[in-house]
Amino acid sequence: MKIGCVKEIKNNEFRVGLTPDNVKAYVAAGHHVYMERGAGVDSGFTDNEYVEAGASIIDNAKDIWDLVDMMVKVKEPLPEEYPLFHEGLILYTYLHLAADKEQADALLAGKVKAVAYETLQEKDRSLPCLAPMSQIAGRLSIQEGAKYLEKKFGGEGILLAGVPGTPKANVVILGGGTVGMNACKIAVGMGANVTILDVNLKRLEELDNMFGAHIQTLVSNDSNVERACKDADLVIGSVLIPGGSTPKLFKKKYLPEMKNGAVFVDVAIDQGGCGESSHVTTHDDPVFIEEGVVHYCVGNMPGAVPRTSTIALTNATLKYGLQIAASGLEEACKKNDVIVSGVNCYDGKITNQNVASALGYEYVALDSLM
Repeated sequence: MKIGCVKEIKNNEFRVGLTPDNVKAYVAAGHHVYMERGAGVDSGFTDNEYVEAGASIIDNAKDIWDLVDMMVKVKEPLPEEYPLFHEGLILYTYLHLAADKEQADALLAGKVKAVAYETLQEKDRSLPCLAPMSQIAGRLSIQEGAKYLEKKFGGEGILLAGVPGTPKANVVILGGGTVGMNACKIAVGMGANVTILDVNLKRLEELDNMFGAHIQTLVSNDSNVERACKDADLVIGSVLIPGGSTPKLFKKKYLPEMKNGAVFVDVAIDQGGCGESSHVTTHDDPVFIEEGVVHYCVGNMPGAVPRTSTIALTNATLKYGLQIAASGLEEACKKNDVIVSGVNCYDGKITNQNVASALGYEYVALDSLM
């Protein structure tokens, strides 16, 4: 199979879909890999490393899109890439279609076989290709939140950990999944007062056993979320419905009740966000202030730490990519149900139930199309 990887064009997106080690693995399996010149430079990988691994370097991204059977990326294609789609192309990347009808329409029109990292689910219900970025985003959310609490950036001017004789910051985390747990780990490590909310009592028990007296756990309901946010210095939104739109847990009505200069970091923004007041921002212009609350809603947070993110992501995605390349998508799906869960679009149809519901499309079972 001909495998392609192009330079990401999203604002300040420095990750790359394949490392030189990944290229070696594909080449060793008998595939041809085509890399756009300079695609890996911002993640610390030179063109020479890709050539030594067996890749062919191509100057023009369009030439790669036209040539390959499978395109391996990091982020969703942007509108300027939609004309490069061709029927039968396997696109293997993050898609986040629930918040992007324009992209979904383009994938359907192009009859692209779109496999989304974020919906690929193992039998134990884990999300192996989403987990490493969730870990990074969770940890980074506290780092960014601490920065934007500084007065210079519009925050209230409070140090997360405080110092002896001063109050510590109150950190509220909405959602106790992978993002929330990793945010909690860093916030606790920095010495903040941490409250974490989730609808799952079993998960709250696990978090209580994990962090003990260092955190307060609460059942997530409107009353508890409102009370917690009212006293918060930093709120982290970290809820997820795989492939679906994110519920709006952080209400606009909370904003007037919150501290002036409090910070809200919406990690769920690439799925539409969990804040009613959220809208997507970029690393170039990451925050906006509404009713005195600083909102950080960058849609590709892990792109800020591309070396770590690229290695962590490709460690997870390579295994499934090799399976798809070895047999083609159809045979790979027959051999491994896990890959089926990643297929969002096929032959002009939406094949993921959550995506279909979020966008108002008809859902079509993948096995009826193959």
